[in-house]
Amino acid sequence: MTTHKANPNRDDVIALLAAEKLPVDDLPETLDNFVVAVDAQKPIGVAGIEVYGDYGLLRSLAVDKAHRGQGHANNLLAQIEDTAKTLGLQAIYLLTETAANYFSRKGYQTITRAEVPEEVQQSTEFSHVCPASAIVMKKPIQL
Repeated sequence: MTTHKANPNRDDVIALLAAEKLPVDDLPETLDNFVVAVDAQKPIGVAGIEVYGDYGLLRSLAVDKAHRGQGHANNLLAQIEDTAKTLGLQAIYLLTETAANYFSRKGYQTITRAEVPEEVQQSTEFSHVCPASAIVMKKPIQL
């Protein structure tokens, strides 16, 4: 498995996310801070981060069902966290309805929506894409 920038694979990224019932309508025009895991020239996983001031919003960590349990999500998440460090971000935030246990094992802590910086709260993910019932998590970035 190798990873690549996601921009050339936008259609495949959208198909992957849609298959996992993750939002696609509000994806950024360019997927500059997104990466894909590729197997046999086909994207099998994706992860991205949107930047809001000094903070990142983890978007769209997903791996095709047939390729789960092989460490792809861990590798994608590690790359996104490295990107956050490179960009000098202070923390990564995320919303999840299904993967809180996974992210907890990766050092993310459950917080309230009120604890999220205003810049991130204004993202489409927070403002209207994800339901109020979604769990909010944060991981500080150690520079």
